[in-house]
Amino acid sequence: MRAAVFRAAHEPLSVEEVVIDEPREGEVLIRTVASGVCHSDLHFTDGVLSTETPAVLGHEGAGVVEAVGPDVTYVQPGDHVVACLSSFCGSCERCLTGRPNLCEARPVRDPSLPPRLSRPDGGAMHQSGSRLSTFAEQMLVHEHNLVKITKEIPLDRACLLGCGVTTGMGAVLNTAKVRPGSTVAVFGAGGVGLSAVQGARIAGARMIIAVDTLASKEGWAREVGATHFVDASATDPVEAIRELTGGGADYTFEAIGIAAVAEQAYEAARAGGQATVIGVIPAGHKIQIEGSTLLREKKLTGSSMGSNRFRLDIPVYADLYLQGRLLLDEMIPRRGPLDEINEMFDALHRGEVLRQVIVFDGA
Repeated sequence: MRAAVFRAAHEPLSVEEVVIDEPREGEVLIRTVASGVCHSDLHFTDGVLSTETPAVLGHEGAGVVEAVGPDVTYVQPGDHVVACLSSFCGSCERCLTGRPNLCEARPVRDPSLPPRLSRPDGGAMHQSGSRLSTFAEQMLVHEHNLVKITKEIPLDRACLLGCGVTTGMGAVLNTAKVRPGSTVAVFGAGGVGLSAVQGARIAGARMIIAVDTLASKEGWAREVGATHFVDASATDPVEAIRELTGGGADYTFEAIGIAAVAEQAYEAARAGGQATVIGVIPAGHKIQIEGSTLLREKKLTGSSMGSNRFRLDIPVYADLYLQGRLLLDEMIPRRGPLDEINEMFDALHRGEVLRQVIVFDGA
């Protein structure tokens, strides 16, 4: 199969032939139909996160089941599925207490077996930390990485549910539990941030403020539900939010992955409010808050993949899309083949797009 291979930070991916194994116990082979290009993939190519190389990146995929391994009972060939990196064991304490996104024993392939992916010469080819590797014509994953979805939703939209939408919507609906009539501010108007904006709209927030340093994103933000927009390149976003809300928002969200922005999100929350960090802040970076503000009962928390229970959440999000309440088409300004992967990464660096989707031959 053809796949986009990552070999070193700050170097372009190369599209080349990769050998994929047959599904073993608990595994599923999928024909990839579409894969979102998520900003988190840039953490590897920019050297912020590390992974064994060479590797196939990508973690926001959807496709059709082609074959299943022994003991697989959840899916069968022909099923439409979305892959999610929040795999779960189903038996650890986190899973049994309803928090499978924090699973402590995620299933992995037995190391005595051949690798799932390899080079044509037999050398090692790794899956990235998500163990999904969606930048490829096929995926080989554990069944606990998959959720079946209705065939009514096109797979080039459904793929966004595997990461960006689940992360942003879930942070609002599951982690923060935004209440109807509340005020919300979202720092970062990319794919995850605007998914959080949509979550706030669906939750019934009365004021939804999108914040970004690119004024060009205002139109996108308002289209999916923002009632206000703050250009952080032209004004202090904390002061702007305080002025708009009369003292601070009930809920704020950081959807970029920058410690200084997380501090702004906390400062922009009112007394008794909550700031939720969605973005991946690099290791070693610290968030500093004024200790006395804790006396105002303000909260700062994180959200891991939207505190998801993805086999429950993603079918709900699919239904919301089919009902016209969750906007996905509007979040995909660009689709293209696998060969355009490096151009799509460049567009992400420039902040020109929300979500780009790789569509594979035969989609």
